[in-house]
Amino acid sequence: MLRFEGTNAIKKSKDALLVRTLLMKVMNNDHSAFHELYDHFSAQLYANVLRMVRDTELAREILQDVFMKVWEKRENLDPEKSFNAYLHQIGKNLVYDHFRKLALDRKLESQFTEADSEAYSHIEEQLFYKESNQLFLAAVAKLSPQRKQVFTLCKLEGKSYHEVSKLLQISTSTISDHLLKSNKFIKAQMQIAESVLIIFIGFLGL
Repeated sequence: MLRFEGTNAIKKSKDALLVRTLLMKVMNNDHSAFHELYDHFSAQLYANVLRMVRDTELAREILQDVFMKVWEKRENLDPEKSFNAYLHQIGKNLVYDHFRKLALDRKLESQFTEADSEAYSHIEEQLFYKESNQLFLAAVAKLSPQRKQVFTLCKLEGKSYHEVSKLLQISTSTISDHLLKSNKFIKAQMQIAESVLIIFIGFLGL
């Protein structure tokens, strides 16, 4: 047992010496030493990152980013400190950055979706208003000539019963009767036409 522990300690000491040597070479722009470090640490780092993100492609991407950062900041490496701990800290930071960005993207997507929905509803309302106005004018056009004239003067031009009575030489009671029947007719026409419009809009998926 003591022999095994002693052998293990010697192995760890040799590994630590090897890593320090490789780090010093990397600090001097040695690509070969950098690849040796990658081969030595990448498997364990990948396993730890994969445990956090649970996505093999993402874990590989973060693994590459970790070692890219190591190479970019190679002049700041400290051979006397744990390189393994240094790698895992970079990996953890990149994982956190990924999830923060993911949360932000989802929030922005939700905001854009909500804005698009509101804009779409506004467009739909405008379309419906425009179509309803056209249906209203079409219903007015179907009135008998005198009723259309009375309705236009009173409802569209805003003239009083007295003014229309003098203009058309008819009684105010006749005007009232024309308007009552015109309103009833237009309302019925609008209800029929709007039902068809709603079905048509639904068919188009608006």
